[in-house]
Amino acid sequence: MTKSKKSKTIKVDYLARVEGEGALYIRYDDSGVQDVQLKIFEPPRFFEAFLRGRDYMEAPDITARICGICPVAYQMSALHAMEDALGLTPTPELRALRRLIYCGEWIESHVLHIYMLHAPDFLGYDSAVDMARDHPRVVQEGLQIKKTGNAIVNLLGGREVHPINVRVGGFYRIPTLEELHKLGEELLTARGLAEQMVRWAASLPFPKFERSDGDKYEFVALTHPGEYPMNEGRITSTCGLDISAREYDRHFREEHVPHTNALHSLLRERGPYMVGPMARYNLNAEHLSATAKKVAREVGFPTFCNNPFQSIVVRSIEVLHAFDEAIEIINQYRAPQAPYMPSTAQAGTGYAATEAPRGLLYHRYSLDEDGKITDAKIVPPTSQNQKTIEDDLRIMLPKYLHLPEDKLQAQCEQAIRNYDPCISCATHFLKIHLDRNGRDNP
Repeated sequence: MTKSKKSKTIKVDYLARVEGEGALYIRYDDSGVQDVQLKIFEPPRFFEAFLRGRDYMEAPDITARICGICPVAYQMSALHAMEDALGLTPTPELRALRRLIYCGEWIESHVLHIYMLHAPDFLGYDSAVDMARDHPRVVQEGLQIKKTGNAIVNLLGGREVHPINVRVGGFYRIPTLEELHKLGEELLTARGLAEQMVRWAASLPFPKFERSDGDKYEFVALTHPGEYPMNEGRITSTCGLDISAREYDRHFREEHVPHTNALHSLLRERGPYMVGPMARYNLNAEHLSATAKKVAREVGFPTFCNNPFQSIVVRSIEVLHAFDEAIEIINQYRAPQAPYMPSTAQAGTGYAATEAPRGLLYHRYSLDEDGKITDAKIVPPTSQNQKTIEDDLRIMLPKYLHLPEDKLQAQCEQAIRNYDPCISCATHFLKIHLDRNGRDNP
């Protein structure tokens, strides 16, 4: 590290406690922050290219391999897009089972982030392992809640990671009543822990951060007239956007920027926006379960949240909602007449957007008359949030530049983890370089 009166540079070569490989570069001087770059340097994975030429029935299993944390979201978006192209509408019974497996994914993904990745930031630990030494009960309860989410995905999806039981039109196998009743008992046991988790998360110390009127977030999420959105709904925003998935490409664009291998996604009309739990919550809080709304009120959490550091509370509220919804689905379950609805290959283009744990996930596929995929487009939530993460750091940092270097770095990383970025798989190694002579290049 060297010093200069004019310019300083923060370089974080490897971001820890995020899923994937990323880095951070910040250049600032006495007048403010001059440049912020969230670098996703993991090589491109070319899934859209892999899909071309493959049969439409293969898309759910191929796209499930994109992520080991949220494979259900990729499967669901692929399924809905294919069914849109084929004119296929699953029965209400099959739809309910799809929401049930989505509940499982929200529970296991959110709880992983809450306890293992994000909570150590608030309590001053380098990792969940360190946190567990002083808070063993908290971590053990988190693991127990996560285990229940895994059990849902395992039963509906055939296995916990990269499920294999989901198919266009429904499922290869539907669970028996006995299996669902056993799962329901597990959910009831862990649900109390989920309620405690909301109260615990709300008690954490949150940095104060709120954007000014000129920099307000535009929150973008699905909305549905009768339910908290998971796998269906219109794409809406706090600035008046209200479109179907078929209209997505007319309102959103992607651009390549030199410092990252992930495309930046922007609204054509207004630029950066935020997707994820805060966006869902702010646009759909009225559709949370009665208990989730009650507990949120009891802990004094507002119905509209502007502080991204409080996203850990929103995730915990969504976990409690997912428990309530899963239990209700099981209690009201009626077995489908068949595990799946048959489909016939035909030419067409299908569109779908679902709510992955980290936010809006858009899929579009074109098929030829034999059902082969001729074109595919997938826009994950992390690429949609990249520009907003960089803007958060640009706005937040001037308040913290007086901090020692290690605390300044920790504050930057915590701000990134507010978004639970999912680059591909977790890394747990961090190097930082601070260069204050202003000569380093990113």
